[in-house]
Amino acid sequence: MATCTPRVPRHLFRHPSFQTHILCVHASRRHYSRIFTSNACRFKCSTTAPATSVQLSCPISNPLVSAPRDLACRSSHQFGGPRVQFLHHDQAPLQHRAYIALGSNLGHRISMIEEACNKMDLTGQIRVRRTSSLWETKPMYVVDQDKFVNAVCEVKTSLSPLDLLDKLQAIEQNMGRVKVIDKGPRNIDLDILLYNNSKFSNERLQIPHSLMLEREFVLRPLCELIPDKGRSGSQAIALSDSLHSHLARLSSSSEEPLYPLTSIGHKLPTISATHPRRGTRVMSILNITPDSFSDSGIHFNKDLHSLSQTVKFMVEQGAAIIDVGGQSTRPNAVQVSSAEEAKRVIPAIKMIRSVTKAENIAISVDTYRADIARQAVEAGADIVNDVSAGLMDPAMLSTVAKAGCTVCLMHMRGTPETMQDLTDYPDGLIETVGRELLDRVRAAEEAGIRRWRIILDPGIGFAKTQDQNLELLRRLDDLRRYPGLEGIPWLVGTSKKAFIGRITDTGDDLELRNWGTAAAVTAAIQGGADIVRVHDTVPMSRVAKMADAIWRV
Repeated sequence: MATCTPRVPRHLFRHPSFQTHILCVHASRRHYSRIFTSNACRFKCSTTAPATSVQLSCPISNPLVSAPRDLACRSSHQFGGPRVQFLHHDQAPLQHRAYIALGSNLGHRISMIEEACNKMDLTGQIRVRRTSSLWETKPMYVVDQDKFVNAVCEVKTSLSPLDLLDKLQAIEQNMGRVKVIDKGPRNIDLDILLYNNSKFSNERLQIPHSLMLEREFVLRPLCELIPDKGRSGSQAIALSDSLHSHLARLSSSSEEPLYPLTSIGHKLPTISATHPRRGTRVMSILNITPDSFSDSGIHFNKDLHSLSQTVKFMVEQGAAIIDVGGQSTRPNAVQVSSAEEAKRVIPAIKMIRSVTKAENIAISVDTYRADIARQAVEAGADIVNDVSAGLMDPAMLSTVAKAGCTVCLMHMRGTPETMQDLTDYPDGLIETVGRELLDRVRAAEEAGIRRWRIILDPGIGFAKTQDQNLELLRRLDDLRRYPGLEGIPWLVGTSKKAFIGRITDTGDDLELRNWGTAAAVTAAIQGGADIVRVHDTVPMSRVAKMADAIWRV
């Protein structure tokens, strides 16, 4: 190992303004470690095949070293690929709260908005705390252009209003925005709406934004974020009342209602969870386990070619999502090692992604382990379906945030071994499930997961009694309307569960549970489910089509 260490005051490296960023790059298979230190920066390079990590520390005040814009973390096989894991980092003090409007109507609009959020985080001077839903809207002013996707994000920043404006305009320029005509087409548009509770007037900038009260596409997402239970004081209350009253007036005169969008796959249409005529998506289950309660492990020892035929059949029969699982979560299931779970699911995900007939479907991985989620997304998965909503692995939510994929947060208590002893809901089932899921949504947002990347699952059969399962189906629409959860899509999984066998007197005959499953799927769709998770694609796709014809009108 070679080192080069010029004389630098030690207190400099202990200063809180020092930041750490990590960049993983591909390297040869030899191992080496170097440390370089100077008055400008200090970094350490350590290589262990097949990747190199570079750790860079620098004082933000140093004019020679700016916060890097393009730092990312990639595994070696990802170079040249589309997935980049952006790293969040702390910066001394981000004491100002601001609300930023985002819009795009060129290119892949959602990707543009997500890239802008990532670039804000990467500045080190802005941190995205929460995002609204995404909303597709018709253009205003210049109407002869494509529809926009709009959102608002709440940020914390150390920048003054004008410095924040400069930073946002630099991001727009970095993303290739070219302004041809005022209010015309653009790949990205970033506007400061509010800054603290203050007013600011300058020839370049007006805060509050001078036009926001006439734009429903701004007020709708902004009102999702304001008020927040953490906000207090007369100014905040007056602001909230004013914004919501203006939104109510705009909504009453609007010719076309706005609906939120949730992304579930790059090639799959978004879900619009409040649209009355939306179609239900069928999620087909592909369990690669020897102890699956539903199929007796029929897929466990199949070769990849045989599995590919199963996948093609699922897609042909109406599956929009295939959920791959390598660890049973039924009550008292034996937990396998992470290595064994990866051995089961990762090759299957790669195989599905290679099947031409499946190129337009989404792949979900059913796991509560962050490392499996990371590997699955790298292999081609679009959704992480976590039965614990991040509670069984503290690294899960940050892993999903860095991967930039969609997550399904399911309500469960305890573990598969203990959940059936945790069915006491003294405040009421809907109130408690709603509150506990809202806590998980907030944890996901704090970890950096965007709201438009979240799906919820009431967890039927998980820490629920038979009567509680039935109440969830009966009152799903009440749960959908729980304050703070509005507009988020819902996945419901009832397929062949034990309470169906008990109610229909079919015992352990899983095939006979299909009739009860069909009724439960219909009830879920009537209650507002956006995705139904099923074992038998053919009959349940038909059930979903019929239920849509009845209820989604």
